[in-house]
Amino acid sequence: MGWWQVNADTLARSRFVLSPLAETFASLKLLHAGVGAYPGERDWLRAHRPGYLALLAADPVTALLVRAGLGRDWIADFLTPTPRDGETFEEGVARVRTARPSDARAHLVLSLAGPLPASLERDDLPSRAAALLEYVWEETVRPDWDRRRRVLEADVVARTVQVSRSGWAAVLDSLRPGTRWLGESRFQVNRHEYPPREISGAELVFVPVTPKSGWVSWEGRERYAVVYPCTGVLAEQHDRRSVPTGLGALLGSARAGVLVLLGAPMSTTQLVAVTGQGLGSVGRHLRVLLDAGLVERRRAGRSVLYARTAAGEVVVEAAGAGRG
Repeated sequence: MGWWQVNADTLARSRFVLSPLAETFASLKLLHAGVGAYPGERDWLRAHRPGYLALLAADPVTALLVRAGLGRDWIADFLTPTPRDGETFEEGVARVRTARPSDARAHLVLSLAGPLPASLERDDLPSRAAALLEYVWEETVRPDWDRRRRVLEADVVARTVQVSRSGWAAVLDSLRPGTRWLGESRFQVNRHEYPPREISGAELVFVPVTPKSGWVSWEGRERYAVVYPCTGVLAEQHDRRSVPTGLGALLGSARAGVLVLLGAPMSTTQLVAVTGQGLGSVGRHLRVLLDAGLVERRRAGRSVLYARTAAGEVVVEAAGAGRG
């Protein structure tokens, strides 16, 4: 297993950041794999994968570059520069484009775990990779970025609340398969047999993405990142439970949808992200549900979480919506 030595000060200074480039690279991985984890991803693949495959079919060198760069157990480092807080997609992809060609080829040798194919012995690999990421961003991510950003922001709220309630160990255990807190200042970052790294004193960031994907990256010994798939109930927005007709007639479909979602505690920000409703609308629904005794609220750190009360559970169960 791969693990990092992390002291308490490094964890205390760590933070969650959003990265349009990481979201784009995760989407590239999903396009290349072609297998969605839930109906929303499968719908997205049906809409965008044909264009992606056509692009690669017309450009065999870039197609080979992608296959080599994604590797089996290791991603070519120049494809995934460590995310920086507040960095735009354009700023991030510029770091891919300006990677040294010799470094790109060396990284591909590592991801392939073997010799570089002759057709990749060239100096334009960084610019080709950047152009492909720009395609994925413009065609498949940017049109939906506002919604994705809300989902990612909601995940950060949920993780921050989890830190305040249960501590960093609980968060690290739940980021993605293969991550867990081992104790004694050791953080397992994946299941691969890589040498441990001492990162105490370095900058550490955690970066959510909406596809079911994840990886780690670093810059020298100064900056490290763990990219992880965001909370399932958020990412799987297109797969929300349907609202029973009777419950919708009683409360209104939008308000009933909020009640159904609150089988697990959620913040207003999360509800806005998941439902697609405006902040004002969600706030009004919560006020009515609070006044009716169907939901309750409690503070967790800096966030206020809402959840169904026992009465709310009875109403939802009676309507046949099941537990959230």
